[in-house]
Amino acid sequence: MPHPHNKSIINMNASSLISIIEDSKITYVRENLDIHLHRSQIKLLKEVRKHEKPHHKRIRVKRYEEAEKDDLFNLHLDLYLNRYEKLAKKGLIEIDENPENGLPYDCYLTDKGKEILEEIDKLEMEWEKVVHIDENDLEVLRRMAVDSFGISYKHKKNQNFIF
Repeated sequence: MPHPHNKSIINMNASSLISIIEDSKITYVRENLDIHLHRSQIKLLKEVRKHEKPHHKRIRVKRYEEAEKDDLFNLHLDLYLNRYEKLAKKGLIEIDENPENGLPYDCYLTDKGKEILEEIDKLEMEWEKVVHIDENDLEVLRRMAVDSFGISYKHKKNQNFIF
């Protein structure tokens, strides 16, 4: 018997469909992950992996040097550090509060954090099979991602600071 929401889903716009798909993926990952993480913690852990790359680290250092260190900046600094500390308590990252690169702090994945990210990557690939994503779907998604990327990239580039 079909799910009662199938008729509603068929009539949804692209934005709503993308939200349902993303929610499905993150729910699948969280339900099958060996450690309890909130969806925001999964995203933040992925950000740490990205920020460890030399190119991204150089961008972060440059942005920090250019940033206006006002009250709003300091508030965001404290909020982000608090979020990272929760991952550190789980043993997934280490926080260096006096890095030599000029940042106010820097984060690094622990071996456990790397293992969890590998597990997340594996679960996301499993999810693709569960929801029957094929090569044609991937081609459409790639085109959409390329067309969409500029919007978020421009926004991030225009930010006054980066953590």
